[in-house]
Amino acid sequence: AMARFFPNAGITTPLRIAHFMAQTAEETGGYRWMVELGGPSYFTRYDNRPDLGNNQPGDGYKFRGRGVAMLTGRANYKRFGPVLGMDIMTNPDLAADPTNSVAIACAYWTAHQLNGPADADDIVEITRRWNGGLNGLSMRQAYLATAKAFLAASPIVTASPAPAPIPPILAPPPAPTDPIDTGPLEP
Repeated sequence: AMARFFPNAGITTPLRIAHFMAQTAEETGGYRWMVELGGPSYFTRYDNRPDLGNNQPGDGYKFRGRGVAMLTGRANYKRFGPVLGMDIMTNPDLAADPTNSVAIACAYWTAHQLNGPADADDIVEITRRWNGGLNGLSMRQAYLATAKAFLAASPIVTASPAPAPIPPILAPPPAPTDPIDTGPLEP
């Protein structure tokens, strides 16, 4: 199902697919969650963050990461919702819907011009553009290696403009060597 969105984003080669899968797998803990982990008090750290467009009390929690891209911040919700015809400003949980989230992630990929760095196999540059830093780089590298190995062995993936659907990477790679402290989880 994910691959049906790839052609419009130019994600049409095994290397581009592998890089997309590495980024989205890291953001979702190996596709285990579609909403950023943490409770309301954790997300206060994202309130009043101009770089995210968060300018209202509670914006950090309301516009927390969702979907395979972990779309975060009022500015990103405002930017990508209309592009895809989704009212994710009023109903941010729409961004966590698996189908919507892949469409958002592909739009995000395109907006950040990631096909070039993917073609150059430059995971550092892709991570900087995707994440704004190098958070989780070692996990992204591990997921990239897994995706490359899977795609190299798969007869269903070609460089055609309409690749066949590929199954998600089921087993996450080993634990990261650069864990991120997310603080206490709240219900």
